[in-house]
Amino acid sequence: MTYNGVETVDRDQLRELQSERLCDIVEYARENVPFYREALAESGLPPGEIDGIEDCSRLPFTTKEDFRTEYPDGLFAVEWDAVKRIHASSGTTGKPKIVSYTDRDLGVWRSVMARSLAAAGVTEGDVVQNAYGYGLFTGGLGFHDGCEELGATVVPVGGGNTARQIELLTDLGSDVLACTPSYCLYLAEEMERRSIDPHELPLSTVVIGAEPFTDPMREEIEAALGVTAVDVYGLSEIIGPGVSIECAAVQEGLHVWEDHFYPEIIDPDTGELLPEGEQGELVLTTLTKEALPVLRYRTGDITSLTREPCACGRTHARMDNVTGRTDDLLIVRGVNVYASQIEAAMLDVSGVAPHYRLDLSREGELDRMNVTAEHHEDYAGDVATLETRILERLEAVLDLTPDAVSVVEPATIDRTETGKVQRVFDHRE
Repeated sequence: MTYNGVETVDRDQLRELQSERLCDIVEYARENVPFYREALAESGLPPGEIDGIEDCSRLPFTTKEDFRTEYPDGLFAVEWDAVKRIHASSGTTGKPKIVSYTDRDLGVWRSVMARSLAAAGVTEGDVVQNAYGYGLFTGGLGFHDGCEELGATVVPVGGGNTARQIELLTDLGSDVLACTPSYCLYLAEEMERRSIDPHELPLSTVVIGAEPFTDPMREEIEAALGVTAVDVYGLSEIIGPGVSIECAAVQEGLHVWEDHFYPEIIDPDTGELLPEGEQGELVLTTLTKEALPVLRYRTGDITSLTREPCACGRTHARMDNVTGRTDDLLIVRGVNVYASQIEAAMLDVSGVAPHYRLDLSREGELDRMNVTAEHHEDYAGDVATLETRILERLEAVLDLTPDAVSVVEPATIDRTETGKVQRVFDHRE
């Protein structure tokens, strides 16, 4: 069941709408954002040069560095008296990326979030326990407003406070939980420790996002909680959560709401467009943002696109699960390694739980990579044998051999109650 008719619109009609909106947003950005006025001039694109969505690839890229350079409000297209809300990225690598919303933007956000939740199987009258963080992070309020727009009941518990989370899941009979995948697993472990069986709760769906995860981790979540785990995608610079989501009916890619966010896949090294189905860096252009229009934003997320209609009836492009990030690339002894590669390889080994950490160090001029993983509660085999199997699997998929693989008891690796988990520890600096 769809939330509104645009989700199943004929692709030719969708393309006409995209073309109209792209032409409008490019000229709007040119007129109202000095950064884009200069960038478009440098690209040799005079006013009126963009004729339709097929010209999107002619536009200049916008990068995270541009957000930092223009901090705090250099990318705003409206005066401050028109700004009704501010959010920001975490700013873990420097100044946060400040993003702004007009009343109209907030209405679009509510709408695409309601559309997303409906695709995930959430219905009017469901109780949604929102364990994403409230505040400057877009997750909490994005989900909150979307739930209310849809007509669901929202429990605004926010991130952390695991004892309260479990109490509310039990006492309120929440139907849906929204949080990061790693926090889902943390909750499952804590419920087991407290002798609470989540399979006996009404909880049927978890909407997980805000960090990359692998299919084995999703399967672990679904088995541990007895739920359907639906992947949601978004980022502050574009709008927040609600850019795309899986449909619970099929779960074969995340539907990108192309009437508001136009997606492309590029080669992260050359910036050239890649054919449909090829994996590369996701680039997004906002087609309707008023306070902060963004042209061809390089997300850094690695995925692929297909525009084949989904069996659910939706016609919007679908992106694959994000498998990693261009800025998460690790270079170890001159070899390119993504943490997601290591996770996927390890979780192919029976008996390995979806909790791990990578420690990178340097001895003299040589890099060292140590891998630590936990075994499942029900694993009854020899730890040394499991370590050997992990090492053999990693050697088969990587172009290097880890220096050490250690398997430890369940719940040994540090967890977090705040959501995102740090898995890579680079001690080489």
